[in-house]
Amino acid sequence: MSTIRESLELWEKESLSEYATLSMNSKGRLKEEPQCDIRPVFQRDRDRILHSKSFRRLKDKTQVFLTPEGDHYRTRLTHTLEVSQNARTIAKALRLNEDLVEAIALGHDLGHTPFGHAGERALDEICPLGFDHSKQSLRMVDVLEKDGLGLNLTMEVRDGILNHQTSGSPFTLEGKIVRLSDKIAYIHHDMDDAIRGGILTEDDVPISIREVIGYTTGERLDHFIHDTVTFSGGRNDILMSDEVWKAMKELREFMFERVYMNPDVKSEERKAESLMKTLYEYYLKHLDRLPKEYLQMINMGESRDRVACDYVASMTDRYAIALYEELFIPKSWPTARY
Repeated sequence: MSTIRESLELWEKESLSEYATLSMNSKGRLKEEPQCDIRPVFQRDRDRILHSKSFRRLKDKTQVFLTPEGDHYRTRLTHTLEVSQNARTIAKALRLNEDLVEAIALGHDLGHTPFGHAGERALDEICPLGFDHSKQSLRMVDVLEKDGLGLNLTMEVRDGILNHQTSGSPFTLEGKIVRLSDKIAYIHHDMDDAIRGGILTEDDVPISIREVIGYTTGERLDHFIHDTVTFSGGRNDILMSDEVWKAMKELREFMFERVYMNPDVKSEERKAESLMKTLYEYYLKHLDRLPKEYLQMINMGESRDRVACDYVASMTDRYAIALYEELFIPKSWPTARY
């Protein structure tokens, strides 16, 4: 008698596109382990990521605006969820593997630092080994989670996480969907947050872009997804039309000029970079202050630079600020009691 998992694998084979990555054809894991009787391998990976500590920490990590006080600004967690939703919509329409897409999407930013790309730049500059959040996301699921045991994800999910940036080249269509969905998501929600924060208005967006892909953030998001589905259908690739791809690139350039390089935003980022470098240097000099699981990695041969970088990169914005204040900001002397 077949298991529920085997029945679901058969459903995938009969129902999904010829270009889909089937669970039964997975390239496997770094370490072999028994199959689940209920869940196919990519669903199992999704669950492991969702229950991980690094996933929970995303709720207090910056997307663009550093530790915003408003209730409705995106965090790294809400960005991740929007990437996942966009990717699942595209995958379902193309009859590709939704479980694989969701696992990659939920895991793609697990290695991000506090304070967004400002934190990433700081660690890349100060750590002799360099720092890249895509590689760190893979290191998170391979090494750092579960006190050094890692999550032991499938090769397909690992590849999608590592190659989710524009420069990456995932070997599955599901990985390519996440790579594009990440770009669609941040262009959409970063503009929405910039408008909310008073940095720009909808009318600031060049009319040549708006005429092609829409006059509101919602219209543009809908246009991006429909265009991707239309031009990827029946093909062994994930594509946009030339016209929409050009407009999206122009919109991204506009966002870099008006938002990501905005002097008001950059001034706070410089403070965040200084904080990150100071914490890194502190833990490199005071390794005994690292949590025991990080000390254990050093004892097992990991580089001190890498382990100090791992710890600082794993922090949330709030924890990094609180720790900095505890270590480097003088405390007031308590009032004497009479």
